[in-house]
Amino acid sequence: MISEFQELSDKIDRLAQLAQSLRSENYLLRQANALLSAENVDFKNRLLQAQQRVEAMLAQLEPAEVSVDEDASANSDDEEAAQ
Repeated sequence: MISEFQELSDKIDRLAQLAQSLRSENYLLRQANALLSAENVDFKNRLLQAQQRVEAMLAQLEPAEVSVDEDASANSDDEEAAQ
């Protein structure tokens, strides 16, 4: 009978140790998750900034492309008139 109680006591101790170990691991995982979430937000912000810079550069290029096309069209009209 005493050995059964000792066995049960040992199992309870192992269960308590496992529960504490899992709490510690859970705490560490929550910390890692918080860090990764913050890093993810930072990467999203950097990506948004890069996207905005690219869009601004494209907006600057579009009027230049239109004027180049107009110049080419005007040059071909001038050449036709000269002939």
